[in-house]
Amino acid sequence: MPVLTRTPTDRKPPQTIYDVLRAPTPDAWVDAAVSRLPELLIDHANCELKAASTALGFIYRYPERAFLAQRMSRLAREELRHYEQVRSILKDRNIEYRRMSASRYAGGLRDAVRSEEPFRLLDMLLVGALIEARSCERFAAMAPRLPADLADFYTGLLASESRHFSHYLEHASAETGIDDETLLQRLEQLQELEAGLITSGDSDFRFHSGVPID
Repeated sequence: MPVLTRTPTDRKPPQTIYDVLRAPTPDAWVDAAVSRLPELLIDHANCELKAASTALGFIYRYPERAFLAQRMSRLAREELRHYEQVRSILKDRNIEYRRMSASRYAGGLRDAVRSEEPFRLLDMLLVGALIEARSCERFAAMAPRLPADLADFYTGLLASESRHFSHYLEHASAETGIDDETLLQRLEQLQELEAGLITSGDSDFRFHSGVPID
């Protein structure tokens, strides 16, 4: 897996999921994911549903932005399709679906979003890019250690969703009117926050949780 490092002065637009992220998923999280597949799959279904809801939220909040609405409408449909696929996996494995509480990760990133426009839109799009990139990084980290059917599923999901982060970054640049230098400075701040949430201890195991401590 590529090393996820960037220097503070290396302000180049990210090209891959590994450019967006500052830290790799800890091995301890992958160990937990492999041994706690029911929880992983249930929360993954929840995450796909939340991703669709987030995309729809952009459409409702910014209806005048036609290209953003078009892209988010397509993304919401994809996320709902993936939600259906995970629900099907749960059914096949006789795992009862249930709602789970939000992760510390999601709350920490959400709390960092500023309230004034256009900074709110910028932060929401950058957070979206980070979440999508982290999801794909975890698909790649898990796949080699999963049963064959799940490995195939997550490998396919990685190919399907790997472009989502770049769409979020594209809109962050095109929709906010904020210059690239300021945008990348803010991205660096959120990258550091995201990396801290992923590498620190977490009492709850979730698809986007940090290092399990229970």
